[in-house]
Amino acid sequence: MTSRLRSHLHEIIFEADTRSGKIFDIALMILIVASVVAVMLESVEKVRFAYGNYLRIAEWTFTVLFTIEYILRLCSVRQPLRYAVSFFGLIDLLAVVPSYLSFFFSGAQSLIVIRALRLLRVFRVLKLTRFVGEASMLYASLRASVRKITIFLGTVLALAVIVGAAMYLIEGEKNGFSSIPQSVYWAIVTLTTVGYGDVAPQTIPGKMLASLVMIMGYGIIAVPTGIVTVEMVQHRSSWFGTKACPSCSSEGHDADARFCKNCGAALDEEE
Repeated sequence: MTSRLRSHLHEIIFEADTRSGKIFDIALMILIVASVVAVMLESVEKVRFAYGNYLRIAEWTFTVLFTIEYILRLCSVRQPLRYAVSFFGLIDLLAVVPSYLSFFFSGAQSLIVIRALRLLRVFRVLKLTRFVGEASMLYASLRASVRKITIFLGTVLALAVIVGAAMYLIEGEKNGFSSIPQSVYWAIVTLTTVGYGDVAPQTIPGKMLASLVMIMGYGIIAVPTGIVTVEMVQHRSSWFGTKACPSCSSEGHDADARFCKNCGAALDEEE
């Protein structure tokens, strides 16, 4: 593919600031909504019985169109592999895979509702740059918090195992805690304040331990929120534009950026 044709395709498919790009994105949004609605309607027995054939034809029509669009996206960037493994690249791929999987796994087409995630591009289409900036800030904050949250979750899991084993010793099989895994399940449900109630302690020591776990649960919920909040404050000063990299298609660059922060390519073809 020539550089000029690829640049033109990129402008249409990835850029929301041009007339052709906006028309393409709006048409894509309409197709996505229509495809998700079609899948949802097909799950209704009466609708499927009356219009099943038409819905399946529509579903495959959308799948073919989205497959062509995905291929064009890969062709319009200089580094297709980098785009393929990006967030939106994976979402675009998952939008078409379920239909093809339905040949081998019955019911896999229900996963087509994943296409709804593609509607996140609506912020770019409507030039809501503030929303794009906030989304980029949230993504950066979550990414910076991964290691801390991973350590935190590991600690919580270890705590749940210890509490579950203790509850198994205290309550035993006669009170519904038939095994340590069953007791760990109870500990996780209690720590997260979900409280299904399918298993509950019956003895006084068990209830005392359960009360302690419930109180700990409220404190545990606040920890990841605080971790992410701190990272968000640190990233708050950044301002992001809607420019997509012509090489890897990544977004979330600073408004005055001239080069991609992920691959280093020039954001403008003239650079």
